[in-house]
Amino acid sequence: MDNAKLEKKLNSRLRKRFGGSVKASVEDRIIRVTGNLLEWEDIIRACSMCVVKKDGFHVVNDITFEGATVPEMRVPDIGDDALDGARPDVLIIGGGISGASIARELTRWKIDVLLVDKEADLAVQASGRNDGEVHPGVDLGKGTLKQKYVVRGNRMFDKLCDDLDVPFKRCGQYAGFTEWFTLPVVWLYGLQRKYICGVDDTRIVFGKKIRRGEPGLNHDFKFALYNPMAGCVCPYGLTIAFGENAAANGAGISLNTAVTAMEVRDGRIISVDTNRGRIYPKMVINAAGVFAEDVAAMAEDRFVSIHPRRGTNSITDKKKGTMVGCISSVKTLKKNRSHTKGGGILHTVHDNLLVGPNAVETWEKENFATEKDSIDKVFEKQKMTAPKLDERDIITYFTGVRPATFEEDFVIEKGRNTANLIHCAGIQSPGLTTAPAVAVDVAEMTVEQLKKCDPQMEIKKNPDFNPRRKGIISVKDLPEEERDRLIKENPDYGVIVCRCEEISKGEILDALRSGLCVPTLDGIKRRLRPGMGRCQGGFCSPLVMEIIADYLGVPLSEVRKNGPLSYMTLGSTKDLQSAVTSQDK
Repeated sequence: MDNAKLEKKLNSRLRKRFGGSVKASVEDRIIRVTGNLLEWEDIIRACSMCVVKKDGFHVVNDITFEGATVPEMRVPDIGDDALDGARPDVLIIGGGISGASIARELTRWKIDVLLVDKEADLAVQASGRNDGEVHPGVDLGKGTLKQKYVVRGNRMFDKLCDDLDVPFKRCGQYAGFTEWFTLPVVWLYGLQRKYICGVDDTRIVFGKKIRRGEPGLNHDFKFALYNPMAGCVCPYGLTIAFGENAAANGAGISLNTAVTAMEVRDGRIISVDTNRGRIYPKMVINAAGVFAEDVAAMAEDRFVSIHPRRGTNSITDKKKGTMVGCISSVKTLKKNRSHTKGGGILHTVHDNLLVGPNAVETWEKENFATEKDSIDKVFEKQKMTAPKLDERDIITYFTGVRPATFEEDFVIEKGRNTANLIHCAGIQSPGLTTAPAVAVDVAEMTVEQLKKCDPQMEIKKNPDFNPRRKGIISVKDLPEEERDRLIKENPDYGVIVCRCEEISKGEILDALRSGLCVPTLDGIKRRLRPGMGRCQGGFCSPLVMEIIADYLGVPLSEVRKNGPLSYMTLGSTKDLQSAVTSQDK
């Protein structure tokens, strides 16, 4: 079908649903949708109606949203010239799982790599706000980039997590069915996944075997599609490990650094403006998550749209962790229209149960608020998977925002109009699983493009590259004899700061001395988990703050929660009382 016929077909479809409010135009494998609509859900529907299954075609949303004001990207409250004049070979925009894994992979070559992220730490947005499932790839469409990379990525996790000293469990995944009549369809589906899509561990298990392995699951499950290669990892822990290993191998990492503009000349990015100065990179990698479309627009290479999608999870107390020891969910033959791959129950590497997520379209890229309605719906639905789930065991909730494309697939390709640009965009679930495999290909693409952009540049492998990273020692997981010896050598390891997670002062000091130190309350929390237990930091947060203040040699009032201005205290009570008294006088 040529562009004119496709355009006519799409516009006929849009007129039936929206009258003359929106229209589509097709040019250079871009389906651009324009017009005006009042409801965000209608914008999503209109653009989704224009998706075509043609290689390289993408939908771009240019519909004016009249129902609300879309918030602008938050920029850090910091401005300096720390990066002004920097000339890296490769600039990576985005410090999520994609950017951090690509940075590490690029350090296998002797090239100058700089990663920037606008947040105060790595993995603050989607990469730190997901369930941490390492997907087997059983429910991905054949021929998609997601399906291509998920099987490769899954198989890399054992060695990867061993190299990076990150906890990883292959806990297996059960997709349970309660009706016998669905068995022939599920059986055929499993065969297709196994022999055509490469998910070769897929098999059917029946009720008695399910109950022997997982007695907490719904006893009405007649059978389940089972994948033992499914696993779980801490998503922010893995992202930080990628970043630390990248930094140890020579990559630069600049946090609190937002990209605000680019100079593009003759189809090449000449410079990149940030709140910390102007950078002059040879190559740019766009791994900016929900802001990947914005970066593409700055680079004059916008050919795909990102629409944010919220997902909310609940976390239970560890005492309920034994209820389910795997990843599990209840399934029907009804087509899944929620676009959520991780919906179910997951036993985390830290022995909590994580319940969710849901999938809600939103125009707000940075709204991480949790809503009671979402929490209630997610939890109630998953009681069909594990009937003994109890809302009273929930200790906290969190919401992430996924960067979805209308094609529901990744965008991993070179710039179409801009030669020194590579897009790694639309990385939503199963992006955590695919990250190591995607990083290999993006790194190779980058080296290839560098050679084209600068033929005089000689790029050699880095002989000093070390794939291994040593994580912070976990005192509670040590054998008793070794733990006693460690405490005797350094009594700080015997001072328990967080009783819920059994974290010592010595471990917190180790985190502050790590290669990618973020000396904030949240920075320590992401690296060690103080404040993630039952009390949610009610008892340990002041103690952690004191340790940070002592280590930095600053007053307690200078300790921050996360970003540059997120101070936790106003000063001592005595000083505040004196100030109030002076004002009264």
